[in-house]
Amino acid sequence: MKLLITGGTGLIGQALIPHLLENYQVTVTSRNPQRAIARLGQQVHVLRSLDEISDMSEFYAVINLQGEGIADKRWSSRQKLRLEQSRWNITRQLTERIQSAAQPPQVFISGSAIGFYGPQGSTPVTESSAVEADDFAHHLCAEWERLALAADSPKTRVCVIRTGVVLAPEGGALKKMLPPYLLGLGGPLGHGQQGFSWVHIDDMVEIILFLLEQGETRGVYNATAPNPVKQQEFSRSLARVLRKSHFMRVPAWALKLMLGEMSDMLLTGQLVLPERLQQAGYSFKFAQVEAALKDCLLPPS
Repeated sequence: MKLLITGGTGLIGQALIPHLLENYQVTVTSRNPQRAIARLGQQVHVLRSLDEISDMSEFYAVINLQGEGIADKRWSSRQKLRLEQSRWNITRQLTERIQSAAQPPQVFISGSAIGFYGPQGSTPVTESSAVEADDFAHHLCAEWERLALAADSPKTRVCVIRTGVVLAPEGGALKKMLPPYLLGLGGPLGHGQQGFSWVHIDDMVEIILFLLEQGETRGVYNATAPNPVKQQEFSRSLARVLRKSHFMRVPAWALKLMLGEMSDMLLTGQLVLPERLQQAGYSFKFAQVEAALKDCLLPPS
């Protein structure tokens, strides 16, 4: 069976594709096909854009992971537009092509993020929680999800994944966090009481495979470990795993000075629970943050 992935050269895509190749013929879109083949291997078929696909009927499933990194740059007006367009445009195109296909893909899995929930303080949230957020991250995710869910039909089931902070041995958020901790200068952000919802890269991959293969799954799912922690606890666990001191604190004013509006996302946070995934029968490999960090950062024993 054929499967189409957008954003396949990103952190999640690179981890996911080797597993998909066991059962599917994988096609990836990339503006740089040679670099994509170098990263993903010769087994993967690479297209420059969706324009090279005449009919989506040839694909059993579509996985949409494309989007500019949310924390790559300061949120200027131009960067906000780039963040929106990199997610909304591809999702709109995929939905329109799925809707117009004679025999549309049976499964459409599309990314989103826990930024959808906006600031939630210390109150845990699930997929059924009422959300009244009015910040940029919420609006970014809400429209992203709306565009994907429009593809849902009796022929195509749509699953939207609200992803937490992905912890991985190489790349991603953890790589950006490490330098001060390795110098013994690690510490929580702001007051440290804000929620930190995370997921190990292995579980992220398994969640996507689970939703791909479980025919009853449909709608929105939180891709977060079942034990979110406060930011201070995450910071302390990271320092403990690295066997480094943990006494510094990054004050809120410094984050706001460095990152501008993006700092709100780091200073407020959410405690997000994967209620629907667990109800569907998914069992997490990494449920505790310290075990996840040890797996990512320490050599195998």
